[in-house]
Amino acid sequence: MQYIGFIRGINVGGNKMLRMDALRATCESLGFTDIKTHLQSGNVIFNTTKKNPASLLEKALDLDVRVFVRTLPELERIIAGNPAEVRNPSLFLVMFLDDEPTRSARTALEAAHTGPEEIHFAGKELYLYYPNGAGRSKLTNALIERKLGMAGSARNWNTVTKLAEMAKG
Repeated sequence: MQYIGFIRGINVGGNKMLRMDALRATCESLGFTDIKTHLQSGNVIFNTTKKNPASLLEKALDLDVRVFVRTLPELERIIAGNPAEVRNPSLFLVMFLDDEPTRSARTALEAAHTGPEEIHFAGKELYLYYPNGAGRSKLTNALIERKLGMAGSARNWNTVTKLAEMAKG
């Protein structure tokens, strides 16, 4: 089975540094095959028949990180099922979540949101549009995770679509 992995919080501000060759080597040590990485932000494509590859990778990395995985068919559905207009792909993000947020969690996030950003829920993904950029927004990952009660890792639309292309070969 082919997976696309999104590692949360590596190589940001000089913290939790992980070189992509080291990530590929870790994946190889787990028996994963056909390994490809994209950018320096923890995006990895691999094949494995092992159960729970996210947990295996989290344990093997020797860093305090979270790994979110989706299969290629899931990623293709995420792209095709985008509920919003992508006006600027670098300002449009998909946050990959642990699970589908409850109605009360969604309501809590929507109530805490006061800015110009757009939020769209779709299963275990959150589509976010930051018209002024995410860097100065008050709709931070920390706020989102606190209100939803779960972790997530976001990638911009360019990265999401590129990973799908890479996974297809």
